Amino acid sequence: IQISDNWPGYSLDLFTYPQHYYGDLEYVLIPHGIIVDRTERLAKDIMQDIGDNDIVVLCVLKGGYKFCADLVEHIKNLSRNSERFISMKVDFVRLKSYHNDQSMQDMQITGGDDLSKLTGKVYFLCLALLCFLLTIFFMFCKDIVGTGRTMKVLLNNIEKYKPKMIKVASLLVKRTSRPDGYRPDYYGFEIPDLFVVGYALDYNEHFRDLNHICVINDHGKAKYRV
Repeated sequence: IQISDNWPGYSLDLFTYPQHYYGDLEYVLIPHGIIVDRTERLAKDIMQDIGDNDIVVLCVLKGGYKFCADLVEHIKNLSRNSERFISMKVDFVRLKSYHNDQSMQDMQITGGDDLSKLTGKVYFLCLALLCFLLTIFFMFCKDIVGTGRTMKVLLNNIEKYKPKMIKVASLLVKRTSRPDGYRPDYYGFEIPDLFVVGYALDYNEHFRDLNHICVINDHGKAKYRV
């Protein structure tokens, strides 16, 4: 689903959201109900494509945890009601490459079990947000971290253990002019180059409790800047 650059979004007055964020948001970009429906469709697509393979799901924290949890739950429900059962194991890593709303040069990767156990396994990266360049069509993605540079580092760390297959699911893909973006195997929404919060996407650890995906305003950035 593509959201155009001139999409005005939804008025905040149409939705409920935490009172402590009043005055900090511009508008609702994607309401929670639409996120849920789109995630369920992604789960169906993954079920159709994965075949009889068991999978290891790598959730990229912290921004990816809500999308990952909902996606995995939808896959489990589909698996329980189908003739073929898909076994899933879930692991977690954390990436850090933002300071306020700016992407940092250096990135930190922490967490995760011994990745050598992934040899020969089908591997799913479950993330929240990816930035990509429209003219490039590689099949990768990343979470809330801002550029494809992040995905290169993470994938290089995984690929050296020779998993049978790597697939990437991202809730959001952000259009950007930066030349190091990627495109995921599965994604929910393609959005303009905006700094978005909500549905576990944060700004300095705030807004994770916001169910809708919203655009933060200048007042919100100044209020929670560190």
